[in-house]
Amino acid sequence: MIMQQKRILIADDETHILNVLSIKLQNAGFAVIPAEDGLLAWELALSDPPDLIITDYQMPGLSGVELCARLRNHPATADIPVIMLTARGFAISDKEVVHGNVRRVIDKPFSPREILAAANELLELVPAASL
Repeated sequence: MIMQQKRILIADDETHILNVLSIKLQNAGFAVIPAEDGLLAWELALSDPPDLIITDYQMPGLSGVELCARLRNHPATADIPVIMLTARGFAISDKEVVHGNVRRVIDKPFSPREILAAANELLELVPAASL
């Protein structure tokens, strides 16, 4: 049985983060959809919903929190799990986490391996106990 390749949308306005995460996730077998801002991420998620979204907290167009709120309020994207990346010092409230379907909050700087492990766990590709 051939498994369909899982698709991950990455939204971050920092090109180097977008590139590093794209390479790490592509090398692990994921299809990656890059977006340089929250508005583009929203349009891409609506046109062809991914399996997982990794978004920066602070971006032009739409912030990560605004993006998550829109995703959560649209039937086609409401159940997509989200990993939120945040610079230290930017606190995300419990309400923002719950209402945005944010399953993980990871502080920058982070290890690309940490993101890959979280993606695998959220997409249920690796049992949580083995991480």
